[in-house]
Amino acid sequence: MGITFRKSIRIFPGVTLNLNAKSWSITLGARGGPRHTISSTGRRITSMDLPGPFGWRHARRRRR
Repeated sequence: MGITFRKSIRIFPGVTLNLNAKSWSITLGARGGPRHTISSTGRRITSMDLPGPFGWRHARRRRR
């Protein structure tokens, strides 16, 4: 298994900057509520934790 780099930095309450070796993303929203993630690669994800072992996620990629 290769070595990976991943770092999350909390900027403000509810705003997180996520870094990895090839891209970055910003996540808006807190745990337990809806979250919106915008990536430097053009990917946008909306997700929400639901009670129990359930979760909801919708991903959209930017058209080129």
